Amino acid sequence: MAVFSKILTMLRGDVHSIGQSIVDNNANRIYEQEIVEAKAHVATARQDLTAVMAKEMQATREIERLQREIERYETLALEALQKDQAALAGEVAGKVADIEAALAAQTRVRDELAGHIARLKDLIRGAETVLRDHERELAMAKTTESVYRATATISSSMGSSGSKLMSAKESLERIKRRHQDTADRMQAADALESEFGDRALERKLAAAGIGAGPDRKADVLTRLQQRAALAAGASGDKPA
Repeated sequence: MAVFSKILTMLRGDVHSIGQSIVDNNANRIYEQEIVEAKAHVATARQDLTAVMAKEMQATREIERLQREIERYETLALEALQKDQAALAGEVAGKVADIEAALAAQTRVRDELAGHIARLKDLIRGAETVLRDHERELAMAKTTESVYRATATISSSMGSSGSKLMSAKESLERIKRRHQDTADRMQAADALESEFGDRALERKLAAAGIGAGPDRKADVLTRLQQRAALAAGASGDKPA
């Protein structure tokens, strides 16, 4: 029996752990559903409050009607007394007394309703304040959970050498190396062309003063100066 009891205790512990795990994994959804249900209860309370407020309005109208009735019958009683109709005045006075009793009862009802309305309003305002606080907490919890999920995803991607992010980074590095290798080859080809190609021969000819080299400008300037001098001499030989 002791062994069987221990097994039952272990199973209850496992069931509790599983249930707690389910609750934890779905905490936000459960929390959100509880808020939705609480808001529905508050909406129902608002409807009940409107019904109570309507009864208070009805009671207030009835009080006003009874007050008008009292004023009317009091006026009639005074008129009966002025006409020496004491018996009739007494009958009217009895009517006024009945109306005043009804007025007192209706006033108590109206006051009780007003008290209920004040308490219900306080309760509803308090519930709505609590709901707003819970909605803020839920929004913060959802945001925090999203951040944790994103962080976990990034950490998992960056932590795994075979991940897509690492593969993409390695591919980018290979592309960079290929581009650098191509640039180096082009630079080397330019160097070889400068040393062994046509440009190398042109530099040698220019260094020897052969061809259109750096002295070409000076040669052109000298030729133009000679032509200018000849032109000046020819204009000086003309008769005056």
